[in-house]
Amino acid sequence: MAKKDFDNTPDPGDDEVRPGSGSEANASGPAPQDGQDESDELTVDDILGTAQNADAAAEDAEDAAIADLETQLLNDLKRLQAEYANYRRRTEEQRAVEIERAKGAAIKALLPVLDDLDRAEKHGDLDEGSAFAAIAEKLRGITGHMGVVSYGAVGDAFDPQQHEAIVQVPNPAVTETTILEVVEPGYRIGSVELRPAKVVVAVPAE
Repeated sequence: MAKKDFDNTPDPGDDEVRPGSGSEANASGPAPQDGQDESDELTVDDILGTAQNADAAAEDAEDAAIADLETQLLNDLKRLQAEYANYRRRTEEQRAVEIERAKGAAIKALLPVLDDLDRAEKHGDLDEGSAFAAIAEKLRGITGHMGVVSYGAVGDAFDPQQHEAIVQVPNPAVTETTILEVVEPGYRIGSVELRPAKVVVAVPAE
């Protein structure tokens, strides 16, 4: 019996803390579960990196939208500039035509005077140095300065857009309708026709 009691006596070695037991073991937290990889846990750097990537994507999308808007605005500006340039060109052309028409309306009243000067010159009435010749020279200089051009000459090919044939003379020597005589010269100013030339023409004989 005495031996049995001695066997129940606590062993002083039992007071030692065994590894993995006691409060220290509990403080270390639960052990990783089976199948869980410690490398899958997110770190602070991972979280910050994720936020930065989202912000960068948003900034890229915003930059792309701004670039598209700038391109559209630039194209609209170029289109407006082209339309304005065309409008200005058409306006200037129309303005030039209106100026020519206004000048032509004033000069038309002088055409009979120019015709009289031409007839007087053909008859030898414009003696060089005479007052009449000086007036004729000044008048022709004024109309020339305003851009008035006369046309229609003997030997020119007949053009129904510029010439008015008042007489036709058959002529076997010509192969096309040709001006034989200018009764009244034609006049134009720029692109504005003031009067067609009245002419006598030779036509090919059949």
